[in-house]
Amino acid sequence: MREWCDMARLRAFSAYRYDLSRVRAGDVVTQPYDKITPEMWQRYLAASPYNLVRVILGEKHDQDSAADNVYTRAAGYLNRWIEQGLLRPDPEPGVYAYTQTFTSPETHERCTRRGFIALGGLEEYESRVVFRHEQTLSGPKLDRQALLRATHTHFGQIFMLYSDPSQQVERELLERAQNPVLEVTDEYGTLHRLYRETDAGVMERLRQHLAPLPLIIADGHHRYETALQWRRERNGQAPQRADHPWDWVMMTFVNLDAPGLVVLPTHRLVHGLTAWDGPATRARLGEYFAIEDAGVSVQEAGAWERLRPRLAEAGATGPTLAVALAGHPRLSWLRPKPGLDLAALLPEALPEQRQLDVVLLHQLGLNLALGVTPEMVRQERHLRYVKDGAEALQSVAAGAGQAAFLLNPIPPQRVRDVALAGGVMPQKSTDFFPKLLTGLTMYRGD
Repeated sequence: MREWCDMARLRAFSAYRYDLSRVRAGDVVTQPYDKITPEMWQRYLAASPYNLVRVILGEKHDQDSAADNVYTRAAGYLNRWIEQGLLRPDPEPGVYAYTQTFTSPETHERCTRRGFIALGGLEEYESRVVFRHEQTLSGPKLDRQALLRATHTHFGQIFMLYSDPSQQVERELLERAQNPVLEVTDEYGTLHRLYRETDAGVMERLRQHLAPLPLIIADGHHRYETALQWRRERNGQAPQRADHPWDWVMMTFVNLDAPGLVVLPTHRLVHGLTAWDGPATRARLGEYFAIEDAGVSVQEAGAWERLRPRLAEAGATGPTLAVALAGHPRLSWLRPKPGLDLAALLPEALPEQRQLDVVLLHQLGLNLALGVTPEMVRQERHLRYVKDGAEALQSVAAGAGQAAFLLNPIPPQRVRDVALAGGVMPQKSTDFFPKLLTGLTMYRGD
């Protein structure tokens, strides 16, 4: 059994929450900041003058200055709402059971995901308590760091996974979750319910059960690393303080062995490569992948609906992805060529990583075969991430894309195995659905 260097830390807290006698929850909470489209942003602004989008994703102005900018305005909104009593801290510390009932976009089944919100202790990755599974980019972290410095507040939760097949960790808390303090249906039809628990015994048993378990970040890598950086800054600025409130961040803890955990794929669309040659590209892919006709035409109506169940079936036997190439009328399967020495081709990848479709696609397909280098991927040059497989295929059919690579979702257990082995995946390898709403609870770390 793997040895962990430290123990996970969990703490109850008095969350700041909207006074729901003065505002409707549906008018003020939002999707995570990086999932808010311009259309959603406008809708949030129109819903209420107190919608949290004004704080987490404010409008930048040409005349912004050091004294008046998107971050100082965010702090101004937040402080006024607290002064006005629109945002209030709960009277005593607690933890918050959180359920999400939704329809899976993949299977169309009705599901419920259950978890709980509490403060989790920030740990450097080297301590082997908290594990990442995806790469991060510097740009989003700079933006979130500026907002955190201005507001000293966490508005959304880090989505954290733990593995407990017995479901002992969360059982007592979720059994007691009977009367929600908040209930709201979001724009995707997901019903969110929040329950508050203040019993000291329940919270202590929850803390003890969770402490020995490693934690894997499912969503929120950028915000977690932002919180780590802010902790370093605050420790340097106020080392005499004994309480160190910046040592904690809001987390939603979800058991990856419990029902309701849905992961969606994110497909890759290649575009804008100069001197595109479809047959030559197919030949270069053939150096690393066995290519087989998938029995579906790129142009036919409902191509993705026909392909998706076949892709899932094919992926059950080993790494498999589908590709649509501009100039080639039919979709093809791509599987690693028999006898391919993946250890030699990918010497820096762990064995757990070499079994992932998305890693093979990025390292062999994009980098070696198509020349879309890791640096191009980081800059999102010649590569676009697409949630809808039908949209990716339509882009190739219409000539807007040169190649669409269609992927199966990565099972949560694979995410765990790669993370605990110390590996990471390319950015946007996983899409946990639904997202955690922002503004249900807030933590002021000052």
